[in-house]
Amino acid sequence: MKKMISDRVSETKPSITLAITAKAKEMVKSGKDVIGFGAGEPDFDTPEFIKEAAIQAIKDGHTKYTPAVGVLELRKLISEKLKKDNDLDYSPEQIIVNSGAKHSLSTAFQSILNPGDEVIVPVPYWVSYPEIVRIAGGIPIFVDTEEKNDFKMTASTLEKAITDKTKAVYLNSPSNPVGAVYTLDELKAIADIAVKHQIYVISDEIYEKLVYDEEKHISIASLNEDIKKLTIVVNGMSKSHAMTGWRLGYTAASSEVIKAMGTIQGHAVSHPSSITQYAGIAALTCPQDCINNMIAEYDKRRKYCIERLDKITELSYIYPKGAFYVFINISGVYGKKYRGTTIQSSMDFANLILDNEMVALVPGIAFGADNFVRISYATSMEEIAKGLDRIENFLKEID
Repeated sequence: MKKMISDRVSETKPSITLAITAKAKEMVKSGKDVIGFGAGEPDFDTPEFIKEAAIQAIKDGHTKYTPAVGVLELRKLISEKLKKDNDLDYSPEQIIVNSGAKHSLSTAFQSILNPGDEVIVPVPYWVSYPEIVRIAGGIPIFVDTEEKNDFKMTASTLEKAITDKTKAVYLNSPSNPVGAVYTLDELKAIADIAVKHQIYVISDEIYEKLVYDEEKHISIASLNEDIKKLTIVVNGMSKSHAMTGWRLGYTAASSEVIKAMGTIQGHAVSHPSSITQYAGIAALTCPQDCINNMIAEYDKRRKYCIERLDKITELSYIYPKGAFYVFINISGVYGKKYRGTTIQSSMDFANLILDNEMVALVPGIAFGADNFVRISYATSMEEIAKGLDRIENFLKEID
């Protein structure tokens, strides 16, 4: 019988993050009090001025096709934002607006990869990274990093992984799932290797606004012109402006890359939603107090999580300096039993705690690190406190 579905679909793994979230939502629908530590989504509502701008855009008739790369006014504002916040000089012609940062990544890889090209993926990684590469015809090459270095990729690790088939490397700072932030020296060393071997750096900077403890986000593209030519900067409004459902991302890169992305995007989706683009204009032109208020609240929650986790002897964690996650090492309970069931993996841990304590978190295997689970503190302090109480109760029954 003729095979009717493409091989790339069978080779693409479904998102464990979304699967856990979906299971938790079904439990909530059935009346269960589930604490959701799973999805990486701000619990804040989109700021009112952004919503009003979208409504006004509809009233003003901005409901027609836009250029494939996005409306010029928005691209000009993104250009100004990159200069002001990141010390990056990109003209509007070197910027494309996409339907979310995930779409930015997928379009970028479709633009640069040929079948069999390799992309280096540091482990742990965001769940969609390898799948986006596979869908674009590339081969993800997983490279282990060290827990003692907050799971950040080093220059020597990168260089050892490069072959004549290497086309690109992922860089995510602040990172998901760890919350690690790369320093200037670390970025310089990675940039030197990328320039030496002439490979692209796909710099996912979606969490750039969410940094703590006086840490500073630095875009690797800002270091010098050589690395800038090889960097594809990906960002968006989902995390910084609580606009996950709006699907507004953007990419800044060389004119050659942006032209290629525009060609693909024009055929694939025509362009991002016109209404969303005008909402994005408001997000970039209105006072940024909403961002600062969210960051302050995330920081309070982060500190609370750390304070509580420090008292749980069975667990350790990577100290989060950015994003809104804590990556927790649960390997200390492996081989032990919970109500007769032996815990042997992060999936065991995640399923048992969801079924018995109604806490939804993401197993580390989703990120390539099976000794860990990820919790998100993008939820209320009340929910965080209740969830950590339940995690403690769960651990008390493990022997």
